[in-house]
Amino acid sequence: MPYTPGDWPTLPAMMLARAAQWADRPLFRHWQGGAWRSLKWGDFAVQVASVAAFLRAQGIGPGDRVLLVSENRPEFPIADTAIMAIGAITVPTYTTNLPSDHAHILRDCGARAAIVSTRKLAERVLEGAALAHGLDLLICAEDPPEAPGLTGHPWSAAIATSGDVAALAAEASAAPTDSLACIIYTSGTGGLPKGVMLPHRALLANRAGVVPLAERLALDGKCYLSFLPLSHSYEHTVGGFLLPSVGLEVVYSRGADRLSQELAEIKPAVITAVPRLFEVLRGRILAGLEKETPFKRRLFDRAVALGLRKLDGPPLGLLDRVQDMVLDRLVRDKTRARFGGQMQAMVSGGARLDPDLSGFFIALGLPVIQGYGQTEAGPVISVNPPWDNHRRTVGPPLKGVECRIAEDGEVLVRGDLVMTGYWNNPDATAAALQTPPGEEQPWLHTGDVGVMEGGRLRITDRKKDFIKTLGGDMVSPAKVESLLMAEPEIHQAVVAGEGKAALVALIVAADGMDAKVADAVKRVNGKLSTIERIRHFSATEPFTIENGLLTPTMKVKRRAVIEARGGEVEGMYR
Repeated sequence: MPYTPGDWPTLPAMMLARAAQWADRPLFRHWQGGAWRSLKWGDFAVQVASVAAFLRAQGIGPGDRVLLVSENRPEFPIADTAIMAIGAITVPTYTTNLPSDHAHILRDCGARAAIVSTRKLAERVLEGAALAHGLDLLICAEDPPEAPGLTGHPWSAAIATSGDVAALAAEASAAPTDSLACIIYTSGTGGLPKGVMLPHRALLANRAGVVPLAERLALDGKCYLSFLPLSHSYEHTVGGFLLPSVGLEVVYSRGADRLSQELAEIKPAVITAVPRLFEVLRGRILAGLEKETPFKRRLFDRAVALGLRKLDGPPLGLLDRVQDMVLDRLVRDKTRARFGGQMQAMVSGGARLDPDLSGFFIALGLPVIQGYGQTEAGPVISVNPPWDNHRRTVGPPLKGVECRIAEDGEVLVRGDLVMTGYWNNPDATAAALQTPPGEEQPWLHTGDVGVMEGGRLRITDRKKDFIKTLGGDMVSPAKVESLLMAEPEIHQAVVAGEGKAALVALIVAADGMDAKVADAVKRVNGKLSTIERIRHFSATEPFTIENGLLTPTMKVKRRAVIEARGGEVEGMYR
């Protein structure tokens, strides 16, 4: 049946309606007890109703905030949907959060209840709660830990509660579409995380914008491999609600170390990822190529070269076209098979995807497409369709999304996808959502700088991340860092130089490449203008989630790095 945008006012109404329609179809697949287990739509609805009834019995009601801390597993969307269905507000947080991170979020949003997947994670949440205002209710998939004043329950008690699916679906269908669905905290690359208030309409607007693409790709009945954290707005919307609602079965990955095996085994039609994952996958492909014969390496290189010619020109001649067809069988078919052989869209988001990186995969016959979004916009703003993929852009804005470029180059966005504001932060809300005189609906100020090219958006930089040198020149660190990390010798890089005469870089070398970093920096400097070049660099320890210098979606926290490694930065100027 055709998917009609606007059929449902809330996310639970949509999910429970789909469950009634597709009761016997598989919804989730997850690894448990040494085998893949499947959960059908009908069983999902029953468990949602049970958890909703249990939460109500524990005093959770409309407007209450409930922390949700879990790996990607069926319990996450079941709890998420149940919380929203009774009018409460989900607050998803990362499993990698430190107790101090949990304390900030608990203090900020005022949540007094949490649903957690494991006892270990529950202990970390309780440690954070002790730094904040405490916690009244804890539901844990394992035996819940004890704490003063805490009521703990196992997940098994929640799903054993009797619930009324039909009554819950009717209630969810009667709720206002502008009511809050969730509060998702930003990753904190530029300071303390802020709570983004997303109403149901924002996530449903994302769905309405993507449905035409899903219909053309005929994704109904196919698989989606989910491995980005469901607590991130991108995966929360796309993997949690959007793709299931258009008929894809969601398969939860066992982790990045199993990804290559799972791609071949699961044969997904869609994956979503951040650019760092594509860098890792390219590295694995090239490392494997080193073990092949010189003849096979030449065939591979020729396939990439001709693939790039098809993208960028000049057009292939007759002999090149024949070669390209042969190489499609000899090289690209094998590469596609490594990814399952049924891939229709490999969507990159969360950070800028280098065109050379995406070009590598596209040249090998893999449909890598770049999208653009922000937590504050549901989060999807634009995406390249696979059949009209302009890899140097982030594609045209979704249907229903207004996008314009301000005089200073900032990208402004308007539409139903835009957040209500930042929780408990009116100043930040006023700065981000601005309504021009004579207009009724605010524009979201994204903080990104970009241009429109033929109806497509191209992001050029972050508005706030320019470095002003001692000479008054404005330099984009993101541009320089991207070029540095595109070199195989460099794993991570952060550029500094605010108020200084020249730029310097903190560099984490790729494995075994320490001695070759200087050559890589020299190559990059050859591509840059004088004011953009790296004067000095310093080898440094990796930026990780554990040391607080990397977000859970693998984005480097530039300001935190420069602050934490300030001595190293200053040392390069002495």
